[in-house]
Amino acid sequence: MTESPYPVSLDDGWIAAALADEFPELKLRTLAVPCLPGPSPAGLREQLRYVSDRMTGSRAIKLRRDPVPSAYRVFYRLVGMDPDQTLTPVEQAALDRLFHGGYRAGALVEDALLLSLVETGVPVYAVDDDALAGPIGVRPAIAGERLGRGAYDPDLLPGRLVLADTEGPVGVLFGALATERQVTRETRTVRILAVGVAGVPAIHVEEAIFGAAELLQGR
Repeated sequence: MTESPYPVSLDDGWIAAALADEFPELKLRTLAVPCLPGPSPAGLREQLRYVSDRMTGSRAIKLRRDPVPSAYRVFYRLVGMDPDQTLTPVEQAALDRLFHGGYRAGALVEDALLLSLVETGVPVYAVDDDALAGPIGVRPAIAGERLGRGAYDPDLLPGRLVLADTEGPVGVLFGALATERQVTRETRTVRILAVGVAGVPAIHVEEAIFGAAELLQGR
């Protein structure tokens, strides 16, 4: 096992037993980071412009054949998702860049996650750490669960993989987060989340999380 070059250890989220048996390389890694959400600084905006210029049409088309996006596409199929209908996050980001003519910089947290995603191919998410109840992990959704606590929040398809804590679903795996768990202006600690699957080296997952953390802390 390759020793991590990072001085801080990541936390391991739990994986439901049946999932761990079926997908032993499925991992959830997390890191709590002090953060003051707000607009992106000039340096982060410039970095986004740079990676935006590198994401040409031909690069976007070839992206799915790169090792990391390809590994997530394989995992999608194994859990019943069609990666040609629901694109992997990095493929969706490439498509959005072509549609809009560039990455649209705006808020610090969103832009840090986007830059980390584009640079590594590993999808990273952020939730308000104070909005979590107990440790976070991955499990199948249960019949009757919703993505959020509101009466109008969407129902979750039973068996769909979700991020969850002791109070219920936090978000859909590789999808939307519950509104009440999202980062807001009042957030003071962000928990960064990344999911590793077979074929994605652990060091790539660490790079994605620590890269986002450094951006959130202005480094």
